[in-house]
Amino acid sequence: MTTVTQYYGITKDVPFLDVNVYDDNRLFVDPFAVRQGLGPATWAAAANFCTETFFDEITRSVISSRPAQRRKGQRLLQRFEEPRETRLGMSKFGFDGHGGADGVGSDIWDVLTGDAEALVRVGVFKQVEDLPLFVPGVGNDITSDLTTRVIFEPLVDFTGEMVNLFPELAGRTGIRRVLRQVWDPLAANWTDKLVDLPTVDGHPLLLVPKPWTRHNLTLNATRFYDTALLSHVQLDRAVRSRDGKLLKTPKDRLREDASLKRSYETIIRIVEAAYGNDRSNLVSEFKRWAQERYQATSDSQVRRYTA
Repeated sequence: MTTVTQYYGITKDVPFLDVNVYDDNRLFVDPFAVRQGLGPATWAAAANFCTETFFDEITRSVISSRPAQRRKGQRLLQRFEEPRETRLGMSKFGFDGHGGADGVGSDIWDVLTGDAEALVRVGVFKQVEDLPLFVPGVGNDITSDLTTRVIFEPLVDFTGEMVNLFPELAGRTGIRRVLRQVWDPLAANWTDKLVDLPTVDGHPLLLVPKPWTRHNLTLNATRFYDTALLSHVQLDRAVRSRDGKLLKTPKDRLREDASLKRSYETIIRIVEAAYGNDRSNLVSEFKRWAQERYQATSDSQVRRYTA
């Protein structure tokens, strides 16, 4: 294995993810981690602005009655190119994965305009990091790919700053100017832009702040179901004993209830009902729960998943 620092001969500690430059690494860009603002604050603010404006435009398209706007929303999800420059993801050989923006984008759009449309309309489902909670098949890899593409330009700027701090990055095979798809938050659309990136044997390299990556996404459907959703059902079904004690059904028993079978359909139904009954936002509650427990990826974890 050859890491970025080994390849370029950098001997100092670095604030970027020191990935294996010749293979995909089992780490992912986590939009919830970026949302925490850890690491480089300037780039975190720029990255969050990109993801917010992106999903705002998707939301606008979902709730629009204009066919042109709805076509735009679907097109935005279908036409994001897989970002191979980070070396992150699940490609079996090397780092040249296949992605699946067209098909996956259509699947996401179908959920947003179908089962989960009500949640989008009321603002419960409103951020990129919410996708794994409601959309089947959208997990670590797809969420990381989409997030990376949306925040590609802030990552390019971060990489440029790293080149300034570590001139070794401009050595070996040099800086290469390449045309890449980026999200324009002001135009609210994809655009192509020439960017300068360091290279590994001629292949462009995009650096990622270490705190923005995880082995598993912080927000995922299984964790959401086991915590916020079942906790809500416990309270909803709880009864008072004669001595005033609140009696809640254990989660193990709730999992045996056929009406609470773990599925995306169950998640959407319960979340929708909670909001409809008393405006309880289970997604926001889950994020508060996750934020209290969030810890940035440690150096030992990086070594484990890039080995």
